[in-house]
Amino acid sequence: MTQRTFKEAYGVLQRHAETLRDQEDPNIDDLLTIVTESVEAYKVCKDRIDAVEEALKAALDGVGVGAAQQAPPVRPAAQTPNSATGRMSRDTTPTSTEVDDDIPF
Repeated sequence: MTQRTFKEAYGVLQRHAETLRDQEDPNIDDLLTIVTESVEAYKVCKDRIDAVEEALKAALDGVGVGAAQQAPPVRPAAQTPNSATGRMSRDTTPTSTEVDDDIPF
């Protein structure tokens, strides 16, 4: 099975991840097919992502946006008054790196 688009390849990865996650007992007979198709789909996705990153970098370099301007500045955690204690408390909203988005690769 050859995927031609990122969406098709990503769909394969999602289906295989769900299949593996939902199995109570691994189905060894299907494992080689799942792994082979997943590796092929991963390569398609990676190639597409790399191509988009390069195109964006070229486009941004063309308009004078450097790497330092692309990354957002790091801000300290927000502090808000705690009405019960009257003290300032730190915002405990999880950052994007703290959220587990259950990506199987």
